[in-house]
Amino acid sequence: MTHVTIQPTGITADDVLAVARGTATVVLAPATVDAMATSRAIVDGIESSGRPVYGVSTGFGALANTFIAPERRAELQHALIRSHAAGVGAPMPREVVRAMMLLRVRSLALGRSGVRPVVAEALVDLLNHDITPWVPEHGSLGASGDLAPLAHCALVLLGEGWVLGPAGERQDAAVALTAAGLKPIELAAKEGLALINGTDGMLGMLLLAIHDAEHLFAMADVTAALAIEAMLGSERPFLPELHAIRPHPGQAASAANIHRLLQDSRVMDSHRDDLAHAVQDAYSMRCAPQVAGAARDTLDFVRTVAARELVSVVDNPVVLPDGRVESTGNFHGAPLGFAADFLAIAAAEVGAIAERRVDRLLDVTRSRELPAFLSPDAGVNSGLMIAQYTAAGIVAENRRLAAPASVDSLPTSGMQEDHVSMGWAAAKKLRTVLDNLTSLLAVELLAGVRGLQLRAPLRPSPAGRAAVAALGAAAGEPGPDVFLAPVMEAARATVSDRDLRTAIEREIGPLA
Repeated sequence: MTHVTIQPTGITADDVLAVARGTATVVLAPATVDAMATSRAIVDGIESSGRPVYGVSTGFGALANTFIAPERRAELQHALIRSHAAGVGAPMPREVVRAMMLLRVRSLALGRSGVRPVVAEALVDLLNHDITPWVPEHGSLGASGDLAPLAHCALVLLGEGWVLGPAGERQDAAVALTAAGLKPIELAAKEGLALINGTDGMLGMLLLAIHDAEHLFAMADVTAALAIEAMLGSERPFLPELHAIRPHPGQAASAANIHRLLQDSRVMDSHRDDLAHAVQDAYSMRCAPQVAGAARDTLDFVRTVAARELVSVVDNPVVLPDGRVESTGNFHGAPLGFAADFLAIAAAEVGAIAERRVDRLLDVTRSRELPAFLSPDAGVNSGLMIAQYTAAGIVAENRRLAAPASVDSLPTSGMQEDHVSMGWAAAKKLRTVLDNLTSLLAVELLAGVRGLQLRAPLRPSPAGRAAVAALGAAAGEPGPDVFLAPVMEAARATVSDRDLRTAIEREIGPLA
């Protein structure tokens, strides 16, 4: 996608990804400019009438009943941005900030915020000139949305604050604007509030997380199949008729993936008719689709929530077509906070069951004649013993991160904002859980590859052969211990990029 056109009907998740992670430029459609101009005319009429309207002629939050004189209303908007840009901590990643800015443009483009088109165009200019505001990680409670993070973005429009430099360093915003040939803007009534009131930060992180989780859940089926194959597991629990009788769609999709991944394997053929073979595999093998499938169904729910939010007006107050300006609670991040927490729980369990399969692969008493810790010379060598330690530590961290942020409301703003969503925190820790899941699947990938190598001369499945080929340069053949951290980094890269999945799909068809 080379460009994204912002229509007054909103944008798609793919649009967000194209701008946040890609190089797509942003364009405002003429209909969008018209919608914003119509909305702004209503605010200008209110200004002329002298009616008290929150955020237009009054203060904010607990100061909502404080009247602001007309000659100080522009000053009010600038002061709002400066005071609310109060975050602390390390900067948020570029992709998160770009997603957040694009979603704020989307919100303004819906024509319910009462801002001039020039305000949205100024945000578009930042995106198209690759100017990324420095947004600290701490500051949002998901109360009136992501106030502090969005204020750090808005402050750059005023020629103040900080931006991310080419190497991630902090630079002065005024210098960056000048270098790009851009000028600061002056805000009019309502516009400062419209720039910071909404769920754009948490929604941006959730959309990025959905995209990552879609891939990781498919890769979880791949690594599970490799581990099951290496442990001489059975493919029978993954037969479609066994999942038709419990019709959870995610479970059926995951089972179908694993069953196909295990076909055309001499390793599987070697024990299929062996009467001494275990009647039932352990839960971590046999129940892989039930856990990964439940995570897939959770992801479907989260995707639905995000899709609804993409077409939602989350500003406050909102300008209605009939001329009314009404206060609303649509900025509250509860829907997104709940969704992010739910997905974090699911992703944490996908990683937890993967670690159990790794532990089984390394245990000589349970791995069905594989050597201890997958080392041909265990004792002098430790094999993948400490790789499993690393996985266990990550599982423990994910369990802590799976505790929901969205139940941890703290009242603020003189008890005006007496229940907050913590949606920003929920989405931020979800991203950490997914990054941790990448590491856990990498350990399982490495263990599965090593196990299949140790089953030679039996030929593994097409997925197994592709995995061995993908990790071969880094992992080498089973033998004396090597410096393992670079091998694990290579396994992480193999899980996160799409090359291994593409190679497998060329052999067996698309994975669900």
